[in-house]
Amino acid sequence: MVKTADELALMRVSGRLLAQVFEMLDGLTLAGMSTLAINDRVEHFITHDLSARPASKGQYGFAYVLNSSINQVVCHGVPSADDVVRDGDIVNLDITLEKNGFIADSSKTYMVGEVAPGARRLVRVAQEAMWKGIRQVRPGARLGDVGAAIEKHAKANGYSVVRDYCGHGIGREMHEEPNVLHFGRPGTGAVLREGMTFTIEPMINQGRHKVSTGEDGWTVVTDDGKLSAQFEHTVAVTNSGVEVLTLRADEKLG
Repeated sequence: MVKTADELALMRVSGRLLAQVFEMLDGLTLAGMSTLAINDRVEHFITHDLSARPASKGQYGFAYVLNSSINQVVCHGVPSADDVVRDGDIVNLDITLEKNGFIADSSKTYMVGEVAPGARRLVRVAQEAMWKGIRQVRPGARLGDVGAAIEKHAKANGYSVVRDYCGHGIGREMHEEPNVLHFGRPGTGAVLREGMTFTIEPMINQGRHKVSTGEDGWTVVTDDGKLSAQFEHTVAVTNSGVEVLTLRADEKLG
């Protein structure tokens, strides 16, 4: 779980490249694009412009470079030429990238065009919840501190936290130890140590936390049909706190 200084240096490279992917997406007009067209644009950018590898493609038999999760889709949405992003949608794009043998993982929920106030509020709170969790990261803290901070913020705003999926350690493999729950109790769970790298990626639901998987075996949706939003960063525990390896140019720590 703990990376060496040289390994962390390589993970920073992957993280910076992945941040550039989202900065490219920020400049696109998503309304009217199919999720497959977005996928293809991202694949070309990663492979051609960044000379990197889209780590999700081929992982667990998945054929695409990203997950595209629109409105009530919680996660693992499969890109399709038939799924067109429309004005008023919220869409989470979850992307992984590998360079020099190390993987970075990040996601962002985009608000497309004129988004209803309720959806806009959900997206804002989901992003805030992620940062609440990130700010708990430091040597000696516990993973339960991260989950508790996220859950507290979501519940205070009338939302629920998906429990079926969690963050994870990351490095040479996309999914490493430890599991990073987005709910829990302070002072519980694994103790954080300098050099640990993992993702924090809460999925926040407008309604109940229950979800189900579609017939394609991938697409996860809210049971009650209400909206879901997610944000994700890959982070490293430093000697004094946390470093966000996938931080984008328009962001600052929390």
